[in-house]
Amino acid sequence: MPPSLTILGLESSCDDTAAAIVRIGDDGTAQVLSSVVAGQTDLHAAFGGVVPEIAARAHAEKLDICVEQSLIEADLALSDVDMIAVTAGPGLIGGVVSGVMCAKGLSAATGKPLYGINHLAGHALTPRLTDQVPYPYLMLLVSGGHCQFLLVLGPDEFTRLGGTIDDAPGEAFDKVARLIALPQPGGPAIEAATRKGDPNRFAFPRPLLDRDNCDMSFSGLKTAVLRARDAIVAKKDGLTRQDQADLAAGFQAAVVDVLASKTRRAFAQYPDDAPRTLCVAGGVAANQAIRSVLETVSKDFRAQFVAPPLALCTDNAAMIAYAAAEQRALRGPDDLTLSARPRWPLDTARPAMLGSGKKGAKA
Repeated sequence: MPPSLTILGLESSCDDTAAAIVRIGDDGTAQVLSSVVAGQTDLHAAFGGVVPEIAARAHAEKLDICVEQSLIEADLALSDVDMIAVTAGPGLIGGVVSGVMCAKGLSAATGKPLYGINHLAGHALTPRLTDQVPYPYLMLLVSGGHCQFLLVLGPDEFTRLGGTIDDAPGEAFDKVARLIALPQPGGPAIEAATRKGDPNRFAFPRPLLDRDNCDMSFSGLKTAVLRARDAIVAKKDGLTRQDQADLAAGFQAAVVDVLASKTRRAFAQYPDDAPRTLCVAGGVAANQAIRSVLETVSKDFRAQFVAPPLALCTDNAAMIAYAAAEQRALRGPDDLTLSARPRWPLDTARPAMLGSGKKGAKA
């Protein structure tokens, strides 16, 4: 990387519109000069989840505002930026298109190089942005739409060790929150409810622990919560707050146990001659119970544990800018034919976890 490389990043893959400025210093270390995120929670609150059409329109309305705010906070002009990076997939296609078109316009107007970045690569490279973690390292990418164990070997070299065969944990958190009448987003709501809950009241399953691999499943766990809820409602004609707390605590405990067990199995596939490092990223990585158990597993394997600050766990544009800086050393920029991709696996050498369709492999 050349001295003092300054990158503008854009992110719009789901329901957070984000822009950030990242600067790479002479020694290769990164500094986040600004990171602006405009959330959409209020826009989707009445619908119990993210509505793609509403999200796409909000991105189109907010992207230029976020870019302007990120430049103001970094005390820079657009002319001071050396390159422009944007999430080009995977994600909700309307939102990804909004970001890609905005980035193309900025690139065309300024002549700055354009880099389309895989959103998952942004998450996977975040430990290098925050902690300069050397390659290779073990990554648990756990978010609303994805859950994978990856060996991160380089800026664009990822080996998938396993992942979810159905719902991602973040998706399961959202669905379970709706089932037990907790607000959205489900992750923070369930985590808050567990503080007053009994995790042992319900005997929820720990799916796929009988399989000696790193694959996971959370759909059946969600169904188990549904049946427990229905049994309570049939008996009491409703849920008390204690019922909600106990259901939330039991569900979260099951997710934690699955992630801990599968992380141990992922370590069995870790290169023997590499420094042991476990990193976690993605929105669900903000959950303190999950962070705590992963840190414990890391200690058991005498591995360093790295979890980014909470603001860089959830969707943000700083990770996209940094990923572009790393990939710049390996490839040239994209041109204005850059396309938005609703699906974009990191490890294309292995079969898709969730199958394929007309739009390509899902994960």
